[in-house]
Amino acid sequence: MSTATAVPVAPSVTARSVWHRSRGLLLALLLLVVTGVVLAALQSNEQHGRLDPRSADRTGSRALAQLLAARGVDTQVVTTSEEAAAATGPNTTLLIAEPDLLTAPQLTGLRTATAHTPGRIVLVAPGTAALDTFTPGVTTESAARPSALRPACSLPAARRAGTAVLGGLGYLTPDRTADRCYRSHGLPTLLRLPAPGAGRDTVLLGSPDFLYNRHLAERGNASLALQLLGEHKHLVWYLPSLSDSASDPSTPQDADQRGFLDLLPSGWSWGLLQLAFAAAFAALWRARRLGPLVPERLPVTVPAAETTEGHARLYEQAHARDRASAVLRAATRTRLAPLIGVPPTHAHTPDVLLPAVHAHLTAAPTVEPDLHSLLFGPTPADDKALVQLADQLDALKTSIVSQERHAPREHPDR
Repeated sequence: MSTATAVPVAPSVTARSVWHRSRGLLLALLLLVVTGVVLAALQSNEQHGRLDPRSADRTGSRALAQLLAARGVDTQVVTTSEEAAAATGPNTTLLIAEPDLLTAPQLTGLRTATAHTPGRIVLVAPGTAALDTFTPGVTTESAARPSALRPACSLPAARRAGTAVLGGLGYLTPDRTADRCYRSHGLPTLLRLPAPGAGRDTVLLGSPDFLYNRHLAERGNASLALQLLGEHKHLVWYLPSLSDSASDPSTPQDADQRGFLDLLPSGWSWGLLQLAFAAAFAALWRARRLGPLVPERLPVTVPAAETTEGHARLYEQAHARDRASAVLRAATRTRLAPLIGVPPTHAHTPDVLLPAVHAHLTAAPTVEPDLHSLLFGPTPADDKALVQLADQLDALKTSIVSQERHAPREHPDR
């Protein structure tokens, strides 16, 4: 007696099944992108236009530039050390917004270009390198956070301005002629060194907060800023930028040929490494079953009902309605073929199987009439449709089995 074997049917891949399988990873990537965009937006809002006299942001200095223009002071914005040296002539004020971003040759070049002309140099929160170049002998220490401080010195500009927002860095100098103002924890956060001969006097600021748009209208900030930067009719506002490297003689000739990875901040490399580990762990987590299922000899006898239920739960967990419906239809076709006289080799051929099923269902009007959709149809849209398909297949098999049992049989003559 021959036993019919089921022909495997390739499950159809639908957009719904692909979505169910990949939605977790897609949602995680979306969350990562949204978090990065939000953090970048928050940080850019804080740092965009910092100390830029053209910026109206909270940390910009556009309000101060407009007040200086109203007093007849011409503000020229430069972004390279060469431009700053060329624009700083006699009786001008040079403001260096970020002196710590400059290299030693750039600092030396600016010092040489401005050493023998009258005027003023204002350094905003300079570190050790800038101090060694412009004010030898001056050292810096960390003071308190910027806050409202009283001048407590004899500098006319500070006495007229009164209380102002200063702090940040404090400066120490052995020069007894220096003006030490706005002390925080005993350290002056505004230090003015008189001009040597016909040169320029130097003003060191421990914090740029009183120059910002958001603090300019507070206390005596505007008065102090106008007096320090408006001493001369021409103000050169130097904002160091990335283009400074082109004018720096210490920069290698091939520095502008760096690759894309060289331009990324150092912290991004660690972030990419963490993402690589996360992707590897996610791949291991999703690849718990390596390869397809293979039959093997079990050490114990497992009831068929338990095996069927286990397969059903796996299909349900994976939302594999396509594979489950294909298995149900293939099993039904395999069982119906011998009952209706169809050879096992044609059990999965619609042109052969469907007419035979129709011929055996002429007296069963309650059975689903669309046999092609029932036995060879598309994947059910949801779990409810899958359960309904199973019930209809079972009803079809039961109807044909019942007809075969009640069919009259011919007895041979004895």
